[in-house]
Amino acid sequence: MAELIYDETGRLLFTEEMRKEYTILVPQMLPVHFTMMRQILESYGYNCETLGGNPREIVDTGLKYVHNDTCYPALLVIGQLMSAVQSGKYDKDKVALLITQTGGGCRASNYIHLLRKALKKAGLEQVPVISLNLSGLEKNPGFKLTINLGIKMLYAMVYGDLIVLLANQTRPYEINKGETDRLVDYWMNKLVKEFEQGVKISKKRVVAKMDEICADFAKIPVTEKNKTRVGIVGEIYVKYSPLGNNNLEEFLQNEGCEVVVPGLMDFMIFKIYNREVDVNLYGGKWIKKTVCRVMKKYFEDYQQRMIDVINKYPGFRAPGTFSHLEHLAMDYLGAGNKMGEGWLLTGEMLELINDGTNNIVCTQPFGCLPNHIVGKGMIRKIKDDYPESNIVAIDYDPGATKINQENRIKLMLANTGKMKQFVKQ
Repeated sequence: MAELIYDETGRLLFTEEMRKEYTILVPQMLPVHFTMMRQILESYGYNCETLGGNPREIVDTGLKYVHNDTCYPALLVIGQLMSAVQSGKYDKDKVALLITQTGGGCRASNYIHLLRKALKKAGLEQVPVISLNLSGLEKNPGFKLTINLGIKMLYAMVYGDLIVLLANQTRPYEINKGETDRLVDYWMNKLVKEFEQGVKISKKRVVAKMDEICADFAKIPVTEKNKTRVGIVGEIYVKYSPLGNNNLEEFLQNEGCEVVVPGLMDFMIFKIYNREVDVNLYGGKWIKKTVCRVMKKYFEDYQQRMIDVINKYPGFRAPGTFSHLEHLAMDYLGAGNKMGEGWLLTGEMLELINDGTNNIVCTQPFGCLPNHIVGKGMIRKIKDDYPESNIVAIDYDPGATKINQENRIKLMLANTGKMKQFVKQ
């Protein structure tokens, strides 16, 4: 067993010795993105595993270790990690937990402290918790987010957004069932091998690779693309995670819909931009603002390149830019409204509607007050301005039944034709 070392505050550190011996458990959110990110971490010498598990068991474990007034995503993330540690699959003296920290006002910044409290309650204080953050909140000698590693993570985000977007626009129409998912797996494995082999990656190479990906998806034989499009927005975890939203994407596809989910890149740019907004509104060091502007431009450049590549293929719809999304949202909310998903969530609904995706499911997790304000709280105003919009807010919490959630979504889908007729009148 590695020697346990604590910092001056009493926090258990993840050491270089642990890096060689420990398995790092990572909660799942975006299957395509996180699979690639995990394999990138492994190429840097970390032994990582993204988690699955039985949904009911995860919820019950979360309820056991997290106070029931805490937000639903926290309950799920901590429940998934605690369930895995206690499953008997891992050596409790050689396992570590990885969790993100945004550094903002959202309670997600405190998940890490709730997780440590849960470990203490379970008598597992020897399990180190690693913070993955860009804010310098917590540092560990055995886990370092280097510039090179960060750039590869960015590539995984870009590739992940592209693959998910193309798959969602292809899967509902494929003639040969399963062909889309096989191509998703093929490209995930191919990209990760390049990361592992240390192939030098440049913007030119990334663009060429994105072009190859689009070309491959464009080759899949499809029927006429005429299904009802349904967008998914909401709190980031419940929006993306099949565990958090009861496999919402799969349900909508089985209902004969084409699912449209905004990419992760917008959220990352949003978080960087918020640091710049802080300086504008409350003052601060000019160097912080300058660094944030440079980072934001760097991310936006990759996003624009992805959009340009997609636009070369008429069979696919490209997403809008972050600046366009911001422009849409600023007529409704100010840039200072940035807790949780902030104005970004409202902007995503507006962008979907402007792109012709009028049917929207807004995922509302229990305990997320900002999400209810910028999500559910904005629906009436958006409907007033866009009568053709068909939006339903679905609550997700430990006591919500899947059948009730699905019935409400089915009712929203049944209203699709009525909304079209109403607009014509």
